[in-house]
Amino acid sequence: MKNKNDKWNLKPLLKSDNDPEANNKRKVLLKESNKFVKKWKNRNDYLKQPAILKIALDEYEKWQRLYGIWGDEGYYFMLRMQQDQTNPAIRAKFNKIQEFGIKIANEIEFFELRIGKIDKITQKEILSDKKLGKYKHFLEKIFDTSKYNLSEAEERIMNLKSATSHSNWEEMVSSLLSKEEREVYFETEKRVKKHLPEMFTLLSSKKKKVRDSSAKAINEILEKISSVAEFEINSILANKKVNDELRGAKRPDLFRHLGDDINSDIVDTLIESVSKRFDISQKYYKFKAKLLKLKKLEYHERNIDYGKIEKEYSYEKSFKIISSVFKKIDEEFSQIVNNFSKNKQVDVYPRKGKTSGAFCAHGQLSQPTYILLNHTDKLTDVLTIAHEFGHGINNELMRKQNSLNFGSSTATAEVASTFMEDFVLENILKNSNDELKLAIMTKKLDSDISTIFRQIACYKFEQELHQNFRASGHLSREEIGKLFQKHMKSYMGNSVIQSPGSENWWIYWSHIRSFFYVYSYASGLLISKSLQNSFKKDSRFIEKIKYFLSAGCSESPKNIFSNIGIDISKNSFWNQGISETEKLLNDTIKLAKILKKI
Repeated sequence: MKNKNDKWNLKPLLKSDNDPEANNKRKVLLKESNKFVKKWKNRNDYLKQPAILKIALDEYEKWQRLYGIWGDEGYYFMLRMQQDQTNPAIRAKFNKIQEFGIKIANEIEFFELRIGKIDKITQKEILSDKKLGKYKHFLEKIFDTSKYNLSEAEERIMNLKSATSHSNWEEMVSSLLSKEEREVYFETEKRVKKHLPEMFTLLSSKKKKVRDSSAKAINEILEKISSVAEFEINSILANKKVNDELRGAKRPDLFRHLGDDINSDIVDTLIESVSKRFDISQKYYKFKAKLLKLKKLEYHERNIDYGKIEKEYSYEKSFKIISSVFKKIDEEFSQIVNNFSKNKQVDVYPRKGKTSGAFCAHGQLSQPTYILLNHTDKLTDVLTIAHEFGHGINNELMRKQNSLNFGSSTATAEVASTFMEDFVLENILKNSNDELKLAIMTKKLDSDISTIFRQIACYKFEQELHQNFRASGHLSREEIGKLFQKHMKSYMGNSVIQSPGSENWWIYWSHIRSFFYVYSYASGLLISKSLQNSFKKDSRFIEKIKYFLSAGCSESPKNIFSNIGIDISKNSFWNQGISETEKLLNDTIKLAKILKKI
């Protein structure tokens, strides 16, 4: 039976889609926003006197905590959009509140921009003022990025041109891809019409006819739009180059690092550490080809499922497993997830119109966490629950911070989720026979290899893509394709064939349009593995882990980890996490040999 608490209770935000209180809340949000703007926009004493800046920041923090640019109405309709994407009335209301929020954001952005222009002497005075201590790192981030800010008028122009120079191009390619469908072989080996995302799921099929059929269709679609994608990617690369030149950035990935509150040298060390161990991912694909009785894997075959994972896990059973595992790690973790269920903060099952996938959402500090799932009783669904609940635990622990420090650096956002997920997987492995263990371990390796080594190979592809574009002024689709295959081969090795057609698969990889985002998948998982290892050696280390999960953005990731005795700027730190993946690979190969599978 399905859990009676299987849908979100959004009443803490609004009672219904037509709640008249929505209009009242919007009026209050507008009133409070205008009040702040009116009070501070035409004065500059807070830019000179720390005591007055403290008053302004307290008011700004309260505005962010209770209202922000969207308020309860915006958060409500964003969530309702995920529950019912086909409802035009909900979409219309969401679009309206988005327009409203953009206006509020434009009116209030003066505050942080002007703080960034404070002279260096006053900056030092402000940062040393103990009364401003709780805002210290928030101010440090503003001061660090301010040297790249333009004037208020120019910043507005930059905001206005972003749609036409970047996002509209990106949405065009995304829209073209979403409309494509082809007849492909399904698991029943009957030809069925499928959209592109569904074709990608079929690539893991054990049936060669099924995966080859989908790969052929994907290649046809990507080839069809490759000319358009060539101009799309060149246009957004050109826009990025112009933006970087206007702001004075010396490297294309600088603003990603600044936005993520992480030093470029730390990311460089991560990239170097992982790249030097591409032998691990190459070894894995060589092993997997042998396991599947294939001489080599085609590019599209790298994630073929191995073995049978037929055991079903109802949501109730999954929840009990997760709650039990979390309780062994820390009592508070179990209490938090139990509250998610009790308070109806989890939307569990797939429904018509509901968005696919899973996520954990938080709005303002004053608003509840909500988790979306699409549970279908599979093992992967159990791990997905653990993953999203991990994010949820992180959200709840961060509530100790003020609203200006409420959030996670992208560099560390996946730490809590993968930390929890891996402990749940270990629990499941303990209760599995050797055949099932081998299947689960292989699936885990598929995920870890992609998260660490594939994403770093993609990051290096992006680096060279921007570099080559800036040198030549335009890159043909053929040039981009060769560059893409070069970097994919670097981590896959000779056991994976860079098949004809795979040169266009960069077109579908949306992350390269969110420039240099992909490193964060690797950093999150590797940090998580290091923390897991420390916890297994000494369970008291959980207090340090909770400190990290509670810290939010109150300090930089480097300083937060330094406070618990970890130096993420060293190769040795990243190598520790990489060695955990190597150990899993060696254990999996050993088990496969015992079972005489290779």
